[in-house]
Amino acid sequence: MKLLLIAVNAKYIHSSLAVRYLRNYCRDLPCSIEISEFTINNHLLEIADQIFDKKPDIIGFDCYIWNIELIKKLLLLLNKLLPDTKIICGGPEVSYDTKSFMRNFPMVDFVIRGEGEQPLHSLLSSLLEDKLPDTIPGLAYRCSQTDEKIGFPVVFPDLNKLPFPYCEKDIAELGERIIYYESSRGCPYSCKYCLSCATKGVRYRAIDKVLAELSFFIAHDVKQVKFVDRTFNADKKHFMPIWEFLSKQNCRTNFHFEVAIDHLDEDALALLKQMPTGRIQLEAGIQSTNTNTLKQVSRVNNWSKITANIHTILSQKNIHVHTDLIIGLPYENMVSLHNSFNEAYALQPDMLQVGFLKLLKGSAMESLVTEHNYEFMPTAPYQVLSNNYLSADEMRFLRTFVEVFDLFYNSGRFRYTIRYLCKFTQNDAFIFFTALTRFWHKRQLDKTPHSPKLLYSYLADFVNIWQPVQRKTINELLRFDALCSDRGRFKAEFLPWSEKKLHKTLENFWKNSVAVKKYIPDYKFINWRDIKTKYHVEYFTVDVLQFEQTGDIKSKMSPVLFLYTRPAVKKISIDPGDL
Repeated sequence: MKLLLIAVNAKYIHSSLAVRYLRNYCRDLPCSIEISEFTINNHLLEIADQIFDKKPDIIGFDCYIWNIELIKKLLLLLNKLLPDTKIICGGPEVSYDTKSFMRNFPMVDFVIRGEGEQPLHSLLSSLLEDKLPDTIPGLAYRCSQTDEKIGFPVVFPDLNKLPFPYCEKDIAELGERIIYYESSRGCPYSCKYCLSCATKGVRYRAIDKVLAELSFFIAHDVKQVKFVDRTFNADKKHFMPIWEFLSKQNCRTNFHFEVAIDHLDEDALALLKQMPTGRIQLEAGIQSTNTNTLKQVSRVNNWSKITANIHTILSQKNIHVHTDLIIGLPYENMVSLHNSFNEAYALQPDMLQVGFLKLLKGSAMESLVTEHNYEFMPTAPYQVLSNNYLSADEMRFLRTFVEVFDLFYNSGRFRYTIRYLCKFTQNDAFIFFTALTRFWHKRQLDKTPHSPKLLYSYLADFVNIWQPVQRKTINELLRFDALCSDRGRFKAEFLPWSEKKLHKTLENFWKNSVAVKKYIPDYKFINWRDIKTKYHVEYFTVDVLQFEQTGDIKSKMSPVLFLYTRPAVKKISIDPGDL
C-alpha cells in the first residue's frame, strides 16, 4: 500500500510541518509513505499529473485557508484520473463543517478532524488489515452513500511521544526554504478570531528534546526555523532555557517566535539583549489599540508594557521585531483604525503587518457575524468585506492602502525618506500613507506589477505633486535609502549619483590604502570588483547620518562610506579632505 501525502504551500519558500509529522508517526507501518509539496501557484493539471505519475493507493491532503480552493479543484480532477484511489483530507478547513464538506465532495473517503497523527495511524492500520475504521477517534467516514459517521476532533496528548518530523534528506531537499517547528501546541488565550480558541490548554515538548532538535537544525546550517507555537513565551520555565541555549550558539540560523511581548519580564529582556545579532526575530500581535475592540474579541493588551518592551528590544539593534494589526475587528471604524495604525507605526517595528480579519471556520468570531453585520468572502480565505464599522468602499480603499504600505514600509526600502515626509503631516503616518494610496489609485498603479527600481521613481513623482519644494532633499534621502536597504543594487537614473561625477576622485581614494585604513582598519586593495561588492562612497548635500540619529535635516556636504556587511549596512562619515 502506497500513501502519498500532499502539501500545497502558499509560497515556494514555505514548507509543510504537518505532512512530515504524519509520515514519521506512521513509519512503523508496513506501507510506503511519500511526500509531495507544491504551491498554490502551480498549475492544477501540473499537480494532478505529478500525483498521477506516482500511482498512489491513498492520497492525503492537508487543508488550510490558503490551499482549500485549489484542493477542491484537485479532488474533482483526481476523481477522474485515479477513480480507485482512496482520498483522506485533514486540517483546519475540513475539521469543521465536516459533513457538508463530505457531501459536496463524495470522492473523499475519510476526513481527519483535529490533530491527525493518531487517527491516520489507526486508519492506515485498519486499511492494511482490511477492517472497517469504525472506532477511530477524530475520524469521519462514509457508512453508506447517503450517511457519514463524524467523530469528534482530537488532540495529541503527549508531545514527547511525537517523533522528530525531519530527517537529513528533508533538510537537503528543502534547501534555503523556511523550516517550521513547534515546541508546544495550544494557547493559553482565547482570542475569538483565532482557531486556537477552540483548543483549551497548552501542551509542551520536553526541553531536552527541543534543544537536541534545534541542535540538528544548527548542525545542518538551516537558514531559518520558524516556531509555530501560538504564544511561545506562555511559560517562562519553557521558553527561557530555549533562548538561553540559542544565545550561546555560533551559527547563521535565524529562529522566529510569535510572542506576547507585554509578558516579557526583566529577565527575558536581559537575555534578549545578549542575543547575537540576527539569531532570533520576534512577532508580536497588537491587532488593535481600541480597548472596546479588544474586549469584544477576548484579547487583553498591556499597551504601556508593549511599547516599553518593543522600544527596549529595538534600541539594542540585534533583533528583528515584527508586529501585527487586523483590519475588520468589531468597533474598529476608520477613526479607530487611524489611531491603532499610528500607535503601532510609532513603535517603528522592522515590519508592521496590516492584515484583514478572516472569519475562520471553528473560530468564536462566527458567533459575532450577525451582531456586527459582517459580510465576508463565501470561499477561503473568508476575508471580511464590510461590517457595521467599515463600508465596502472603505475596505476597498484599505486593500490598496495595505499594498502601498507593504511596498514602501515593510519592504524596508524607504524608511528615511518616509520618516522625513511624515514631518509634513505632523508625524501622522496614516494621513501620509492615505495620500500616497490616493496617488497610487489615481495613477492606477494598483493594477500593475512594480519592480523595486520603479518604486523610487513613483515616490519621487508623488513628492513632485504633494510636496514639490522638498524634491531636492527627497532625492538625497532616496539615495541614502537605496544604499542602506538595497546595497546600491537599484540606482534610479534620475538621482544624482556621486560615482558619475567623481569617478577619478573615488578611484584615487580606493588606491590610497593609508587614507582608507582610517575608516576600514583591515582594508587591502584587491581589485575593483571586490571594492564594488563590499564598499561604496556617496556624497550628500545634507547630513544624512545626523538625520538618521536625530531626525533633523541640515545642509552639509557629507561624504559617507557604506560597508556592505551582514546582516546590517554600516555607515561611516568621511572627512572630505581624505577624498
